[in-house]
Amino acid sequence: MHRRRRLSLLAATTLAATLGATALGAAPAALAAPGQDPRLTRIIKAMTLEEKAAQLFVLQVYGKSADTADPADVARNRRLYGVDNAAQLIARYKPGGIIYYGADPANVDDPRQLAAFSNGIQRAALAQRVPVPALISIDQEGGIVARVQPPATQSPGAMALAAGRRPADARALAAITARELRALGVNADYAPVADVNVNPANPVIGVRSFGSDPALVSRMVTAQIDGYGAGGVAPTVKHFPGHGDTRTDSHTGVPRIEHTREQWERLDLPPFRAAVERGVDAIMTGHLVVPALDPSGDPATLSRPILTGILRQRLGYRGVIVTDALDMQGVRDTYGDDRIPVLALKAGADMLLKPPADTAGTGLFPTQLRAVVEAVRGGELSERRLDESVYRVLELKRKRGLFRDPFADESKVDRIVGAPAHLAAAQRATDRTTTLVKNDAGLLPLRPGARDVLVAGWGAATTRTLADELARRGAAATVRETGLSPTRQTIDATAAAARDADLVVAVTNRAWDAEPSTLTEPHNGPGQADLVKALVATGKPVVVIAVRDPYDIAHFTEAPTYLATYSYTAEALRSAVKVLFGELAPSGRLPVAIPAAGDSGRTLYPFGHGLGYAR
Repeated sequence: MHRRRRLSLLAATTLAATLGATALGAAPAALAAPGQDPRLTRIIKAMTLEEKAAQLFVLQVYGKSADTADPADVARNRRLYGVDNAAQLIARYKPGGIIYYGADPANVDDPRQLAAFSNGIQRAALAQRVPVPALISIDQEGGIVARVQPPATQSPGAMALAAGRRPADARALAAITARELRALGVNADYAPVADVNVNPANPVIGVRSFGSDPALVSRMVTAQIDGYGAGGVAPTVKHFPGHGDTRTDSHTGVPRIEHTREQWERLDLPPFRAAVERGVDAIMTGHLVVPALDPSGDPATLSRPILTGILRQRLGYRGVIVTDALDMQGVRDTYGDDRIPVLALKAGADMLLKPPADTAGTGLFPTQLRAVVEAVRGGELSERRLDESVYRVLELKRKRGLFRDPFADESKVDRIVGAPAHLAAAQRATDRTTTLVKNDAGLLPLRPGARDVLVAGWGAATTRTLADELARRGAAATVRETGLSPTRQTIDATAAAARDADLVVAVTNRAWDAEPSTLTEPHNGPGQADLVKALVATGKPVVVIAVRDPYDIAHFTEAPTYLATYSYTAEALRSAVKVLFGELAPSGRLPVAIPAAGDSGRTLYPFGHGLGYAR
């Protein structure tokens, strides 16, 4: 018998014991409330208070296998939880979920490794006194946020898909992502982003959003909800009530959204309302202060008027509410870490994502778990309220088939992850997203023939990939990677090299992040814009490709030729080169407006702008 089949039978056997009328010697469970699954209520009845509280936490863990013995991973896990690895973490605390990261912790190596890791987690979860499969989650939005890299299929990010204006592409690629994640044992994706990016200086959302138009964002969000669900993975829209108009990153500060109630209703609400109406599995909170919705000053994650008053009662949402990571500064500024999970549950949240560590690196999950248990025992939080959240979590796991079979089939991983049909679909969709914003000199499409090309700007892999694609078309391509903040010396040396080239391709990544603002993280500085200006001043033909936010052109308006790809995936770069040579007609249209630098009231390029080639 195949090993995976044996595991499934074991899961069914142990779970059947829990779902029996008298689980583990407990008294018969009370009848479920109207509309509730009595099998799930019996599981809750069998749990201790500590086990129910733990079911609400989603934890990170170091290592690339459930039983890792790597000394560095073991040391980090001991600091966080006092255990060596994921299997011991589950045995001791029985958390409801695990979240994978691509780096710090580096959980992802290759597809077979990740599938085996997921199966190890599920074996540990089903070996407990009350066997409950784990929700294994990840941030696989596509574009610039993808924890699982090639050979997995790389989907265009949200803004790129919106530039293509094809909800069918958004749905199809979400389904492909979901099928590949499920093959890896991942059953929940923290995507899609439902934030409406109306602030070009937004430091944390940007191209992760589908754009600045609520109707377009709503269409694309619902398409991706359908796609993820069809692929068997729970989608999670984020970050309620909307992170699209902020100049502060909630990882490092407390964003304050100054929209009036009417503005919020018109701009931020529509995609979330559409997601609720679509029956989305989960909604992630934003660590955002929105005075128009809650004048208390509490971030939405801790706000009962926002989570219960608006999301539950007004919008009628019945699914899981998961917090954004609890180690982010946006939720830690006002209250102690021991209070945050209790306040989040009182506000209406169900799952508590990624508890923080203290300044010494000691994990605070045991403290936060104990705080929830003590809040129930002390009467601050009722056990009935706790049970409501546990039921929603179990219902989500049931909906996604985890009680039936939570395991990945390791023998099929290589046939599913990065399948040729998946890769081809991703490239076709990406080819519809490249946006030609400016072609004033009529340089594009390039005429075929050998030429010396300098590829300069941000990204070692990005510039190299572009150079390789140019070389395939007969060009002699030279690379000068200049980083996010090129110095004057680097700029001068690159401009000197450009004088010997026939053509310059300049790559920018958030060149707009150059002016003083309230952002708390380091800026790129003016170097990228200065580099483009110096290259244009050489008199050589220059093509600028913005590989992240499309707003960069506002900072070097003298550049005559400008494309936006919204991403630096290999697929996006291949698409851009096809456009350069006229092999592909540019068809993407801006999902946002590009305002003038320093004058947001003046629009350089409107929403929907995009040039084509005359036929």
